[in-house]
Amino acid sequence: MRILVTGGAGYIGSHTARLFAEYGHEAVVYDNLSRGHRWAVRWGPLVVGDLADGELLRKTLRERRIEAVVHFAAVALVAESMKAPELYFRNNTMGSLTLLESMRAEGVETIVFSSTCATYGHPVRLPLDEDHPQAPVSPYGESKLMTEKMLRWYGECHGFRWSALRYFNACGAHPDGTLGEAHEPETHLIPNVLRAVKGELPYLEMYGTDYPTPDGTAVRDYIHIVDLAEAHLKALERLMRGGESCALNLGTGRGNSVREVVHAVEEVTGRKVPVRECPRRPGDPPELVADPRRAFAVLNWKPQLSEIRTVVETAWKWERNKAKYSGL
Repeated sequence: MRILVTGGAGYIGSHTARLFAEYGHEAVVYDNLSRGHRWAVRWGPLVVGDLADGELLRKTLRERRIEAVVHFAAVALVAESMKAPELYFRNNTMGSLTLLESMRAEGVETIVFSSTCATYGHPVRLPLDEDHPQAPVSPYGESKLMTEKMLRWYGECHGFRWSALRYFNACGAHPDGTLGEAHEPETHLIPNVLRAVKGELPYLEMYGTDYPTPDGTAVRDYIHIVDLAEAHLKALERLMRGGESCALNLGTGRGNSVREVVHAVEEVTGRKVPVRECPRRPGDPPELVADPRRAFAVLNWKPQLSEIRTVVETAWKWERNKAKYSGL
């Protein structure tokens, strides 16, 4: 297949573009490089462009003879979205609308969308299944939910086939150590634990130790980046075979606490993690865990690399190789 991967220079997009190439597909990355990295695009062509540029999108779809789109391009920081909601609605929602209209103009009607568990908001039951109420508590989650709703109506009105993949905590790095996570600012737990181990941070700030969880720290469902990429490939293949449009959770169905992650890092690295215990952050729920059974059944997919020690091992390998492959 010839696939347009929007946001393919980012963390999840680059791993997915790489997997597509490894399976013999042509993955054309479309990214404005505002938060992605040119060095992360090594398995196919790069078109530098913004989602707002409908003319360039249409030209790319037409000239590259694109058959389907996998859409990652987005800004994705919850705290930032609370300070600058206009950025999130302009980039994530309006940008997605421009993409859909460009696809329609060029006769491309198949799309896999990178959604998020943030569309659910605060959990009213656990684990979170796809029928859980969607009530976002941030402009980020709202911007993604609005795009999901657009997909549904483009399916109803224009015959689009779509999958919205709502994932939980993406983590880890490619097992060969040549591709991984590089955000600035870095907000994800595992790379920050590793930065503390390396001395790049004075300590890990552990937000909340009095949650109603087994060890008092917040519990999250960590899903390895390569497992996520494989789910995107399976979702796309299913749509191309005529599968019905749907929204699916991507997670493991089990959670790990912050203390468990810290312990795994200490085991893998053989180093003590310096920790400073801090009060809870406003709005952080004690536990977020997926019910991924629908994705397991519909996609014939199960995570293979998402055991927390494996996640940490791959992330640690990337941390030690990052300067070589990214220059960071």
